[in-house]
Amino acid sequence: MHAWLCENPIGVDALTWKELPTPTPGPGQVLIQIQAASLNFPDLLIVQNKYQMKPELPFVPGSEYAGVVQALGEGVKHLKVGQTVACLSGTGGFGTHTLAPAKLCMPLPDGFSAIDGAAFIMTYATSHHALVDRAALKAGETVLVLGAAGGVGTAAIQIAKAMGAKVIAAASTDEKCALCTALGADATINYGRENLREALKTLTGGRGPDVIYDPVGGDLAEPAFRSIAWRGRYLVVGFAGGPIPALPLNLPLLKGASLVGVFWGDFAKREPQANAAMMAELAQWYGQGKIKPVIDRTLPMNDLKAAYTLMGSRSVKGKLVMVN
Repeated sequence: MHAWLCENPIGVDALTWKELPTPTPGPGQVLIQIQAASLNFPDLLIVQNKYQMKPELPFVPGSEYAGVVQALGEGVKHLKVGQTVACLSGTGGFGTHTLAPAKLCMPLPDGFSAIDGAAFIMTYATSHHALVDRAALKAGETVLVLGAAGGVGTAAIQIAKAMGAKVIAAASTDEKCALCTALGADATINYGRENLREALKTLTGGRGPDVIYDPVGGDLAEPAFRSIAWRGRYLVVGFAGGPIPALPLNLPLLKGASLVGVFWGDFAKREPQANAAMMAELAQWYGQGKIKPVIDRTLPMNDLKAAYTLMGSRSVKGKLVMVN
């Protein structure tokens, strides 16, 4: 097998494409021949030693991938050799093969491509957990999605529309806003050239959005929170914009609003039955055509460094997927 090896987490340039022995699965593991692996923001942080999870060195980055089960470890009963699965295990995806915990593998039904499977779990699970579980979004409410053209943003638009909400999608360029409109957003804001607060006031008649989905953080957080509706819910999803914002705590008080943390990874570990039910609903929605990952482009697995460069340029719409 071959894989991108991180032996020194000082950045993307230190990754090397190496030939390694193909491993044998242990108890509770499966060997997967990887067909596709998507690039997520944590994959950038982890090779810079900036992510909360710090794997033992050396490691193969690539948190999310899909492929064919080639061998089963002891005790694995719910999967079979030859089955196509998707997995989000945190590491191991940027190679030709990997060992994965069987309990983290999601069998892909017929018609669910490996490319879509590799771009599915992290963004859709995060967005469903955020909007359905944490925000208790109701049909007819208004959702503001920040960073709306990215992986989790595009998933959030689709899920919110599937739930009957009105969606205001905010992104940094007209091209990204056009993508959001194509995905079903009811209105868009280009915060690269528009004042976010003024645009929200106009679009909501001064009321503000009921739910704010924020995977960006940075300078957008405070003006967005100042615009929230009475009893609004502000979803803290991530900080792709860089700095972690410090919000004045009088803002939730004045708006009777909630600041709600979204940590899907821990939800999946602490509430596995609820997570399994959620993933089953998402797979059903995919089959019904309600949701589908937005793929910016696919690149050969050995072109990973170019994919990282694209992600760093903030020009990506949806997900980048590496293929073998």
